[in-house]
Amino acid sequence: MSKTDWPVVWITGASTGIGAALALELARRGCTVAISARGAAALEELVHQAKGLGGEIWSYPLDVTDSAACVATLVQIEAERGAVSLAVLNAGSHKALGLEEFEVSAFDSLVRLNYMGVVNVVVPLLERMRRRRSGQLAITASVAGYRGLPTASAYGASKAALINFAEALQLDLKGTGIALSMINPGFVRTPLTDQNTFKMPFLLEADDAARRIIQGLEKRRFEIAFPWRFVFGLKLLRLLPYSVYFPLVRWITRP
Repeated sequence: MSKTDWPVVWITGASTGIGAALALELARRGCTVAISARGAAALEELVHQAKGLGGEIWSYPLDVTDSAACVATLVQIEAERGAVSLAVLNAGSHKALGLEEFEVSAFDSLVRLNYMGVVNVVVPLLERMRRRRSGQLAITASVAGYRGLPTASAYGASKAALINFAEALQLDLKGTGIALSMINPGFVRTPLTDQNTFKMPFLLEADDAARRIIQGLEKRRFEIAFPWRFVFGLKLLRLLPYSVYFPLVRWITRP
């Protein structure tokens, strides 16, 4: 792709992992990339890493759970860098939730960040993109949103909500000139997955994930899901009746 395809990109959740890898890869390809996350120091480190690349990275610290701050940040980015042509809404977190830790606060924090954090950014973005009748949105969900998994009643539910949100929005966007993609990664090496104590099949590096995402965005695919063998297996599980699904998943995920 050339710089004119996505002159200005905005990535939330860009301080580490997939978001950071995407920012650097897009900067290599000549884009101007605005990056947001709560950790200002990590964002500045990315700005430093981008020196000498074909494009530029600019830091815009943001807590996406603050809807007013999301609007203000978008206004600032577009005033200083130009209209956002591609937004990758990647902010999110994970918390395994066994019965011993089952508490309202865990659900509340993940839903506010993983789901409402996307909504808070999509609303002002859509207002501007609809006026321009152009733009591209990408929402990072997860294959964990396909079906219920052990200890993922909070995380998986927030990602399932994003999948449903993206599917419904895709129908509503027809004829607007706005493209939408839903990113459903499998296991990618990030600070979050580094905390996992179980085996993670088909684990990918963040740089590899970033290249796969960009390839899907270039083709304007609605669902960008990878790695395909892992995704294919999980999609098959969606077809199983509960009488088969529950004992099979218990067996697969046994300690």
